[in-house]
Amino acid sequence: MNDLLSYLPTTRKELDLRGWDEVDVIFFTGDAYVDHPQFGAAVIGRALEAAGFRVAIVPQPDWRGDHRDFTKLGRPRKFFAVSAGSMDSMVNHYTAARRLRSDDAYTPEGRAGARPDYCTITYCKILKQHFPDVPIVIGGIEASMRRLAHYDYWSDKLMPSILVDSQADMLVYGMGEKAMVEIAQRGLCHDIPQTAYRGTTGDANAIRLHSFAEELKDKRCHAEDFRLIEIESNKIHPATIVQDDVVVNPPYPPQTTEELDAVYDLPFQYMPHPKYKGKRIPAYEMIRFSVCMHRGCFGGCAFCTISAHQGKQITSRSKQSILRQIEKLTHLPDWHGVLSDLGGPSANMYGMHGKDMSLCEQCARPSCLQPTICKNLNADFGPILDIYKTVDALPEVKHAFVGSGIRYDLMSEEYGKQLILKHVSGRLKVAPEHTSSEVLKLMRKPDWKEYLRFRDFFIQVNERNNMHQQLIPYFISSHPGCTDQDMRQLAEETKRMHYRPEQVQDFTPTPMTLSTTMFYTGLNPYTMKPVYVAKTKEQKQKQNSYFFWWKPDNKRKR
Repeated sequence: MNDLLSYLPTTRKELDLRGWDEVDVIFFTGDAYVDHPQFGAAVIGRALEAAGFRVAIVPQPDWRGDHRDFTKLGRPRKFFAVSAGSMDSMVNHYTAARRLRSDDAYTPEGRAGARPDYCTITYCKILKQHFPDVPIVIGGIEASMRRLAHYDYWSDKLMPSILVDSQADMLVYGMGEKAMVEIAQRGLCHDIPQTAYRGTTGDANAIRLHSFAEELKDKRCHAEDFRLIEIESNKIHPATIVQDDVVVNPPYPPQTTEELDAVYDLPFQYMPHPKYKGKRIPAYEMIRFSVCMHRGCFGGCAFCTISAHQGKQITSRSKQSILRQIEKLTHLPDWHGVLSDLGGPSANMYGMHGKDMSLCEQCARPSCLQPTICKNLNADFGPILDIYKTVDALPEVKHAFVGSGIRYDLMSEEYGKQLILKHVSGRLKVAPEHTSSEVLKLMRKPDWKEYLRFRDFFIQVNERNNMHQQLIPYFISSHPGCTDQDMRQLAEETKRMHYRPEQVQDFTPTPMTLSTTMFYTGLNPYTMKPVYVAKTKEQKQKQNSYFFWWKPDNKRKR
């Protein structure tokens, strides 16, 4: 019984154990409930709890049949909260070839089919059917990246803001603890930062996009609108954005270290809810002994959603907060002295910021690294190296690996040596993504020569220290701007280097990225010039086949 009381309640029985007749917020999520700060529902639930609200979580409700999972806890006093989970449900369900996946890492035993397609919309429609007068607040990556008109790859059509199709009353985008607490405290007020709603705004400086109907009629309108949205998302002080009757308020200022520490100091159990009775949840197994040291990313990769969701500015946890979490992890069952990741969205951006923040406040660059590293970037590796060395000295920690992605174009020699010598578990994965300079420019990734320089450095450090680690590069095919000739060049280069790439990906368009906008419109939104796009199944398969140049079948295809 005590174990159950350590978690947020998920059933009527657990409410009864607390003596609760009702709750303030009932949170429906497409993921299993894991009480760990890497899982969004747990973070939002714990933040609301810390603010004095009663919260219940209903993980992976059955949307078929009589909908009893949606009604079993009754009506909340404040609102329903809905999230598809840690991934967009369509990315979770389908491959780049639109084939149904056979597993789901966020479900017990990796079982597929525990959440519906377009999960947020489905959950909201069911709740509106049973509780038409109870407000619904949506959030999470699916809602966040679909907050305005967006291209949906799986239906191959432009869709309006998810607020329209879901019938939700308010949307919280980005990392939503502050907004969710303020909504619970004040109600669904239209002046709350980092929210979107349907209505009007009195903000005379709001940016007004083309209507959804205009975007449907002319893809140039969608490209122009994306450019405006991305520019605003990269500002410290962005404007309100309006499309038809959808109003997107500017976000809160970047979190402070103290605010982020407070999130990680919430009473997480770092375990799945006892209801799962030892069933394996693959996503939890991957992150259970990991530590996220910061939020945000200033890399600006064209196909990535991190900056649009978490922001470009880095908010870092204090060293003390990180050490407190590690102390908690060492007391978990099955702790064997190994931290799987000391990382973040890009692991080696910890503690970095502008030298002169007043210049950052005037900047709208999507990347602080491309096409060149910003001269105002304070790329000081001292704080992260200090943390690495402190953690290495802990008697309870045998190894502390860096499993998150690193930017090899953001590297000091001292940091690189420390990383390679102490924090690689035999294989270091990096993401050059391509070899073509033109494709890499469209991706906002460093030139291939940067990767070659890092590879040589990696080999040199290994040889000098009699180590035999592997450097594993990631690559993408069919990215907008990538032609068959570009893929032939990639195949020739990797063959020359005796690579047989394992970490490869056919480009998957996901909502609200530059790459997806180029895929849908065939235009570069920043120049409005045409961009070649491999769209058909045959075109995409042909490009992907170049990765596997040694296979006889692929040689015949080309």
